[in-house]
Amino acid sequence: MKNFLVTGGCGFIGSCFVIKQIEAGKKVVNLDKLTYAANPANLKDIDQNPNYHFVKGDICNQNLVSKILKDHDIDFVVNFAAESHVDNSISNPESFITTNINGTFAMLNASLAYWQNLQGQKQQDFRFVHVSTDEVYGSLSLEDPKFTEENKYQPNSPYSASKAASDHLVRAWFETYKLPAIITNCSNNFGARQHQEKFIPTVIKSCLAGKDIPIYGNGQNIRDWIYVENHCHGIELAIKNGKVGEKYCFGGDAEMQNIDIAHKICAILDQIKPKSDGKSYAKQIKFVEDRKGHDFRYAVDSSKAKESLGFEIKDDFAEKLETTIKWYLNKNQ
Repeated sequence: MKNFLVTGGCGFIGSCFVIKQIEAGKKVVNLDKLTYAANPANLKDIDQNPNYHFVKGDICNQNLVSKILKDHDIDFVVNFAAESHVDNSISNPESFITTNINGTFAMLNASLAYWQNLQGQKQQDFRFVHVSTDEVYGSLSLEDPKFTEENKYQPNSPYSASKAASDHLVRAWFETYKLPAIITNCSNNFGARQHQEKFIPTVIKSCLAGKDIPIYGNGQNIRDWIYVENHCHGIELAIKNGKVGEKYCFGGDAEMQNIDIAHKICAILDQIKPKSDGKSYAKQIKFVEDRKGHDFRYAVDSSKAKESLGFEIKDDFAEKLETTIKWYLNKNQ
């Protein structure tokens, strides 16, 4: 049985990954600082499972990470832990530097020392998987091809700059010390258990509360959306089939303008939870002052992951969007 150390496992994507591993019979140690974006309730269905172990702690604590690696005989490290909200990075960049850069540095150092002391097949099979974002590549115009692993880094926000720096550290630890590391970069995730500050939950929450649905600028900024379970499956494939030292991009093949996403959510809610006054939720949409340095378009080409790992998108976006909305409806009842 393989043993995982997952950082940030109480967050949105991390909790999805943890649940999938526990359901598959793997052992998981979840190291999470439990900042505002973490929610232990995300894992309530598995928190009593004997294969699941929670440690409250900071990835910047290298001694703690080292102890976990040794005590739990870890085979795979999957680093989700990160400050991730762009708006917060603009108003308070320091915490992003601390967690995303210094934290990754501590994780790499602890993992390297642990890996160097492993023997034989155990050492050969060990993997350090760093989960990153497409935002490290900057912004695209309508005419630009999708991001691939070959795009140069051009981060535009403090958040994306901190993630770019962490990616570079991981690459350096592979190139210099041969730590068997893999980097993944994904497009915008959506699904159950996402923090309410993110775009899709914000739209749903605003609809249900009868409040304005805030849309930055003119709403024409474009994002590529990937269902969180598809992303987690991609990470599993990177661990199983990926080549150390490589990067793999995971996109959802679902590019849409923000305003169109908002209208789709409103239309679904009009059908499954109509307002008592008969009006559409779309009447609540309100354009607000644009975000500083707002990237226009993200789009991810998953060709390498599809060809090298066997990655594929099996789900219809509209179907999974409705599934996500219904999850939030049930949560609010």
